[in-house]
Amino acid sequence: MAPSLTRRVLRGVLLPLALTWLLGTGSALVVANSFTEQAFDRTLLDDAYAVSSNVRATESGIELLLTPREVTAVLFDQIESVHFAVRKIDGSLLAGDETLHAPVPEGEAHHRFSDIVFQGQRVRAVVLNHEAPNPYRVLVAQTTRTRVALVERLLAYVLVPQLLLLALLAAWLWRRIDRELRPLGELERTLGRRDVNDLSPVPVAHSSRELERLGDAMNSLFGRVAHSVRAQREFAGNVAHELRTPLAGIRALADYGLTQTTPAIWREQLTRIAASQARASHLVDQLLGLALADEGRTALRREPVRLDDLVEQAVMRHLAQADAQGVDLGARGLEGTPVTVQASVALIEGILDNLIDNALRYGGRTITVELAGTMLSVVDDGPGIPSEAQRALMERWAQGPDGQKLGQGAGLGLSIVARYAELLGAVLRLEAAEPTGLRVSVAFGDAA
Repeated sequence: MAPSLTRRVLRGVLLPLALTWLLGTGSALVVANSFTEQAFDRTLLDDAYAVSSNVRATESGIELLLTPREVTAVLFDQIESVHFAVRKIDGSLLAGDETLHAPVPEGEAHHRFSDIVFQGQRVRAVVLNHEAPNPYRVLVAQTTRTRVALVERLLAYVLVPQLLLLALLAAWLWRRIDRELRPLGELERTLGRRDVNDLSPVPVAHSSRELERLGDAMNSLFGRVAHSVRAQREFAGNVAHELRTPLAGIRALADYGLTQTTPAIWREQLTRIAASQARASHLVDQLLGLALADEGRTALRREPVRLDDLVEQAVMRHLAQADAQGVDLGARGLEGTPVTVQASVALIEGILDNLIDNALRYGGRTITVELAGTMLSVVDDGPGIPSEAQRALMERWAQGPDGQKLGQGAGLGLSIVARYAELLGAVLRLEAAEPTGLRVSVAFGDAA
């Protein structure tokens, strides 16, 4: 199981903090130990100078003027054990402990500190050179119990408070992070209890900008999913509602034809069945187009599109149908400079196909597709549409003023065109043509 976000944040914050604290504490202890060593070494060197100041040259040679009692008084330390030796340059002992030895200064150095083991104990030693005319060396060694104890106390005084502060910081961070992430847990519980059909927006806590953005993104996703679900349900309902009548008609025509024995009646019924099937197929295409328009809000991709080429192709697609119906279908404005706009080929083809199909169904004997710049128009010489009914025709299932049917369609053509135009950012206008008929125009934005 993955660790909780609280633990991960704490680990990400406290681990670098602890490492930084550890490095800082180590550096501080190294510096403090260095200064402590220097202070103790200075005292040890002072003791060596005190002994050296009592060495004199006499008629019999070099000798220490201090008695053992006086030496003990000079080198007295209440805690540490202090040892000394005074030697000639050749190493012969003048006074002190015969077994005490330490590294001598090298080169021009007058003294040298070193750590040695004497009588089974670790001691700190200093060797002091006395120059001519009476050269000799003074060696003083001292145990290090006080130094070690001081460093240990310093370590305790530094580490314990900082460890306590680090623990308090971890506790505070835990509570703070837990409180800041509590809205996230509430959001999780809210989503866990929510029904699968509930796509309403979730309440968003305004505790942080990141949480607000997460909540807004989730609500936006819910909105898109809800829109998609509504479109699918509406599409399914539309299909079920609108196909019921043509399918029932096809079944009735087939049942009637099966009861007859005359080939002429069979042919008539089959012709009517084929016509009903064509109307049902056209209705399914329109419903699919409308569903595509509903889904296209989030899936639309624009690219440079040649309007003049699409107009020419659309006219050619419908030319055979127009000839069969005795309709003069043509295009105007394709001879000039090519017109390119940022749009979707599928949506523009859908606009052209639906407008031409509507004109073939409801228009007169002449249909013209015009292209003027980025303005695309389909003009017919049919009966036209009253201005008060034009807006209603852009809604689904509308077929004419006061519900009057204008043809054989389901009232979806202009609804699809209106939705496609909206998706493309174009403007759809319905106007009366001269002298009669209807002009439907789609004005696109600037040319690409």
